[in-house]
Amino acid sequence: MIKDFDVIVVGAGHAGCEAAHAAARLGVSTLLITMDLNKIAQMSCNPAVGGIAKGQIVREIDALGGMMGIVTDKSAIQFRMLNRSKGPAMWSPRSQCDRMKFSANWRHILENTDNLRLWQDNVRELIIEDGTVKGVITDMDVTFLAKAVVLTNGTFLNGLMHIGRTKIEGGRVAEPASHGLSDQLKAVGFTVERMKTGTPVRIDGRSVDWSLTTRQDGDDADPSIPYHGFSYLKNVRRELPQLPCHVVYTNPETHDVLRRGLPDSPLYNGQIQSIGPRYCPSIETKIVTFADKQEHQLFLEPEGVDTQEYYLNGFSSSLPIDIQLEALRTIPAFKNIDVYRPGYAIEYDFFDPTQLKHSLETKLIKGLFFAGQINGTTGYEEAAGQGLVAGVNAALYVKGDEPFILGRDEAYIGVLIDDLVTKGVDEPYRMFTSRAEYRILLRQDDADRRLTPKAFAIGLASDERMNLLNEKLRLENDLIKFLEKTLLRADEANQWLEQNGETPLQHSQKLSQMLLRPNLTLLKLVEVSKPLCQQIEELPADFRAEIIEAVEIQIKYRGYIDRERMVADKLQRLEDVKLRPDFDYDSISSISTEARQKLSRIRPATVAQASRIPGVSPSDINILLLMLGR
Repeated sequence: MIKDFDVIVVGAGHAGCEAAHAAARLGVSTLLITMDLNKIAQMSCNPAVGGIAKGQIVREIDALGGMMGIVTDKSAIQFRMLNRSKGPAMWSPRSQCDRMKFSANWRHILENTDNLRLWQDNVRELIIEDGTVKGVITDMDVTFLAKAVVLTNGTFLNGLMHIGRTKIEGGRVAEPASHGLSDQLKAVGFTVERMKTGTPVRIDGRSVDWSLTTRQDGDDADPSIPYHGFSYLKNVRRELPQLPCHVVYTNPETHDVLRRGLPDSPLYNGQIQSIGPRYCPSIETKIVTFADKQEHQLFLEPEGVDTQEYYLNGFSSSLPIDIQLEALRTIPAFKNIDVYRPGYAIEYDFFDPTQLKHSLETKLIKGLFFAGQINGTTGYEEAAGQGLVAGVNAALYVKGDEPFILGRDEAYIGVLIDDLVTKGVDEPYRMFTSRAEYRILLRQDDADRRLTPKAFAIGLASDERMNLLNEKLRLENDLIKFLEKTLLRADEANQWLEQNGETPLQHSQKLSQMLLRPNLTLLKLVEVSKPLCQQIEELPADFRAEIIEAVEIQIKYRGYIDRERMVADKLQRLEDVKLRPDFDYDSISSISTEARQKLSRIRPATVAQASRIPGVSPSDINILLLMLGR
């Protein structure tokens, strides 16, 4: 007999895995349904996690008790902290991963998570009664009943792949598309649209002339760079050999070949009418948009430690196979290139995310949640962040508890979701640091400080995480106190310092000058001051690089952090001004027609959310506040 569940998650990509794990962690019976149990958390495109702003999201997922950071660290074959030459608000971790081990590690976690069951099948229909989801029906004609359903279908809803003029139904190469759900939801009243994206050719490393490439190593190759990872847990470390990436460049001959294939490129010739990403263009789009450029940089990225397969980052394409191969062979390192499969384009259905609440529950159907590319986003990290929030809120919905909402000043995940449900999308949404107005508050180093207490309060983050955070905060506070005392109150160490041949003033001046030198890190400062002050009680015995780095950021950027916190707190007042779901905006003739239309369609929950809707002006907001008696 098929049992009933509290929560059903449809799809086991990055969103689905986080959603299912989070719901089960909160103690509700959860079922994860996927078409192929051997493709759990498949890295369909780039075999990497993180990057600019994306790395911050993964750190937030980990701080909340999600699994992406742990799986990434265990699967990593190269780690780099990007933007280290800039301020810490811009630092972003990125890791190449072993694609097969990433999937295997996720499956191991899911199969050993209490309250979670797996089922291989395709969901073709939702059971909806009186505006509330009640379960799902699969292609095997199995009915599963549930109190909440999370859809994380990725690129599989009516997925269609393109290689030149060849079209193949599917959500990924050799994987079938999913049919039925889009038509059903459209009939219910959801707005369904199409998006497109592309993926590059996969190259056989044995056919590459590596002597004609430029090697690019990770942070592990530089002993001066402290260890960094995605997970805050200290028992999670990289387990696999660290491998280099390599760089090559296109040339004018490459571009000539690509131009010959443009009439047969679905991403370029109009064969695909869906909307696509501006920030990750296909190689054919690059040679047209940047026609004056003589070369484009390409990255050869390993797919794993036990394979010769390489991902060619920067060469997304939907060109015919023969054109792709001919163009690649004009690059010296690829003169004798062999490939595993060509690049291809894919188009798929997504749903306008303004049809969602901040909990990611749909406004039209109670108990139904959307997460991932189904909401018009792109990227593993954006999907996983949504999945975690949707899974948590599905579980809280079942329990009858208040939803778990992250603010724009609390997390990049909060920015992501607020942007989606407030503004919608006109292209595949990708997170950038520039989208966050409080990015000094949303650094990758302090995600645990921001989010672990919130996750611990609802039962998502473990005791181990909370205890580790408390210990970290204690060490940080002790170090800050030590530095304040040493730099500003050296007279208290007068007797000991004079015995060591140095006056308090000399010592204080030395440390102050060192702290102000931009090329000297706090780690070096502590190394110098430690032998001088080893008898000062406040100096902790064990300085971890993570603690020192966090304290250095807090000291150097304290003024900026405090100022941004003050601005965020002021704007938070508008988040506290609630708007009724049935508010009659059409009756307010004094606000603009555009504002009335968008407010009526999106139904913002607060005045602050209303202020972020494109087309709603500050004067419209002032009128709303007057109507509310504020």
